[in-house]
Amino acid sequence: MKRLIAIISCLLFLTTIKAQQNYFNPTVKVKDYLEPAIPHPTQDAEMKAKLSRLPKKPNILILLIDDMGYGDIGAFGGGYAIGAPTPYMDKLAHEGLQLTSTYSQPTCTPTRAALMTGRIPARSGLTRPTLTGEHPKVNPWASENTAAKILSQSGYITAISGKWHLGETEGSLPNDVGYDEWLGFSGVQSEYAQFVNEWIYPDLINKPERYNAMKKLVEQAIVTGKKGQKNKVVQPIENINDLAKVDQIFANYSEDFIKRAVKDNKPFYLIHSFSKVHNDNYVSEGYKGKSPAAFPYKDAVVEVDDIVGRLMKLLTDLKIDDNTLVFITSDNGPNEDVWPDCGYTPFRGGKGTTWEGGVRVPGIAYWKGMIKPGRISDGLFDLCDLFNTSISLGGAYSKIPAANYIDGVDQSSFLLSDTGKSNRNAVFMYSETSLMAVRWQEYKMHIKVFNTSAKRKNIDESTIEGTGMSPWVYNLYSDPKEQISSGHRFFEWGLPGMLGLAGAHLATYQKYPMKDIGLKKPGSDD
Repeated sequence: MKRLIAIISCLLFLTTIKAQQNYFNPTVKVKDYLEPAIPHPTQDAEMKAKLSRLPKKPNILILLIDDMGYGDIGAFGGGYAIGAPTPYMDKLAHEGLQLTSTYSQPTCTPTRAALMTGRIPARSGLTRPTLTGEHPKVNPWASENTAAKILSQSGYITAISGKWHLGETEGSLPNDVGYDEWLGFSGVQSEYAQFVNEWIYPDLINKPERYNAMKKLVEQAIVTGKKGQKNKVVQPIENINDLAKVDQIFANYSEDFIKRAVKDNKPFYLIHSFSKVHNDNYVSEGYKGKSPAAFPYKDAVVEVDDIVGRLMKLLTDLKIDDNTLVFITSDNGPNEDVWPDCGYTPFRGGKGTTWEGGVRVPGIAYWKGMIKPGRISDGLFDLCDLFNTSISLGGAYSKIPAANYIDGVDQSSFLLSDTGKSNRNAVFMYSETSLMAVRWQEYKMHIKVFNTSAKRKNIDESTIEGTGMSPWVYNLYSDPKEQISSGHRFFEWGLPGMLGLAGAHLATYQKYPMKDIGLKKPGSDD
């Protein structure tokens, strides 16, 4: 009898665990190398019906803004209220799908890598931004595949316009990693600003020997190139005026690229990667003082919004707005360390951290006639999902190579179904190679946390600390600022399930290990 009771108890326990797993993880694994996703057969059927009516493959335009805060866009609580109206982005949010739980990585390089490869940066090795003159010891792109590469092999013409910051050496630039062409700069706005503004960087500029030595490490220019060809300089960046013009030059290129694609009757995949609003902000002619706030950052937001409006007008004029998915987002939260040259977030923390302020970014999906106007969703969307979604819409999903684990999920049906729900179950948040936090439904569980020792010092004066016996958990509906952990008190029921999600995620590294390309800091465990 005791043995029978033990067997029954064991079966009941296993049934409970299975039920719990099904609730916390309702995903289905289709391929060993693809992140499992939540099945939604009804919305999948609706998506397929919509796509079947298209006369040809859709265009994909990703508008990636640098360092814009969640709360900068009017539709997300900013705009006029904080002195920088964004009417064009607001219009797209209201006439498309506003995604209120879109997640990036804590800094720009990891986010861009995730967006282009569909992989958490710990897998690609692109875990943090490279600094002036710094180059990885190993070319990360030798074993990576971009969405641009796969779509280029499937009949698309692909390009990136603007900031790259994913490798500056030969073999690591856009035309080396699958893009058919590009125009932009290989680094980041601040890397060029430090050579042209003596008021901010006097200890570099006013010391000729130091200045000349450092300048040799940076190709200070806008360059362009095509697949299989050498890059060439388009515009040197020699002073503040040159730096102020770059986003208009990028916009000119994007317009030309779209026109050429339409003329050649080819579907296009274009990432328009703004230099703004990354510090230091210098605006183009006609934008100084244009925002009500009259601060350089706010003027830059207005310029970015105008460029968005300009590109959207082109899609309308060319009559391709009904065949183009447009996605607007930011690569991370605002860089509060450079205040007041930074954006706004209503959440805790900022760029560099895995608090909501560092990784929760605006997300807008617009597609005339395909995405129902006026939708708002809090469904989870990780920017690495853009890899899978773009390839799926391009009809090339079967061409994703099996060699690398893909952390993104296909969100096509989420975007296109009139009542679509996210196909993603959880978001895993990293600082370099450390798993920091997990978002599931409205809950955020921190395994490690950023401790900032001074206000607005998320990057320059912060440390990473482990949590105690209980992970820190916040209900983001009742405590969106992550002020007081309620994990042990109110979420004891959910901790095992979320810990199980983290454990299952970390187990994927056994077959698909992290890649070390030489960006670990000396003495660091990461």
